[in-house]
Amino acid sequence: MNNNISLMIGVIIPLLVSYFVPFIAIKWWIKTAKRLNIVGRDMNKPYENEVPEAGGVWVTIGIAFGLLFYVALRRYITGREANLVEIMAIISLELLAAFLGLLDDVLGWKKGLKPWQKIAFTFPIALPLIVVRAGYTTIELPVIGVIDLGPAYSILLVPIGVVGAANGFNMLAGYNGLEAGMGTLLLLGVLVKALQHNRLWIAYMALIGIVALIAFLYYNWFPAKVFPGDSLTHPFGAFYASLIILGNMEKFGMFLFIPYFLDALLYFKAKIIDKVTFRVEAFAKVHSDGSLSPPYDRIYDTTHLAIKVLSKIKGKVYERDVVLFILGLESIILVLGLIFL
Repeated sequence: MNNNISLMIGVIIPLLVSYFVPFIAIKWWIKTAKRLNIVGRDMNKPYENEVPEAGGVWVTIGIAFGLLFYVALRRYITGREANLVEIMAIISLELLAAFLGLLDDVLGWKKGLKPWQKIAFTFPIALPLIVVRAGYTTIELPVIGVIDLGPAYSILLVPIGVVGAANGFNMLAGYNGLEAGMGTLLLLGVLVKALQHNRLWIAYMALIGIVALIAFLYYNWFPAKVFPGDSLTHPFGAFYASLIILGNMEKFGMFLFIPYFLDALLYFKAKIIDKVTFRVEAFAKVHSDGSLSPPYDRIYDTTHLAIKVLSKIKGKVYERDVVLFILGLESIILVLGLIFL
């Protein structure tokens, strides 16, 4: 077979698989989840609306199948095995994270795993990256400079990175299209940064993830027909961390995570400084016309901050405004990261 044709097949087919697997499966899942009563209330709407949960698991399946087709086509058509071990580790890690997320979705977001359980159970998910000794052992620290951590990088820092990304990505959520939209931008940043450093396989892994998320966004954009749930946030965070680690772009990856660090700071402010005893939620106070206002007197979430800022600018704020504002903020961060890091 002509080399150009082989290359085209090896590139296009995995992308088609990663798109159509979730696109087709989610359409089926919406009907099935309603029948099985795996639904949750769309909290930022002025009307009662039950939406199927856990649709994000099909994004994970789509990415996994896309990666498997990529490996298979390289093996059978081109005979190449480049980065095979790392890719299989990513697939294993993603599926383990998806199981944890699905478990939490099935148990329910109020009755499911406790925050400390989510963190503790996420550590074993990093095992696939640990056993293949993923990543580059040299890191650059402020003031200190470049240091080589040796095996300690894979054994200690890799699981911390996976746990932080998987649980952090789960914090900024709860609005139609927010999780998948943010995920798309994060992977877009990884794709461009990887191309800048000629790490083509990392760029392609990111592209596979973007394609799967776009298929999901078709159903999740306002008004959502399906929710992502932890079935998306946990495996996506782990997937993102994997690409950042394997692409040796930790500083850039953390920079793109600024909105999530802000969310964590606001949460700790609520619990440690203000000592609130209630469960802090991202959901807004919804008015009869669908407009939103912050649910608390003080700001305890990035989404609440977005509502506060937007209300000063345009008066009434709606769910779509909040999502677009945060996506716009992330887009600015992405551009700055690409220019200066």
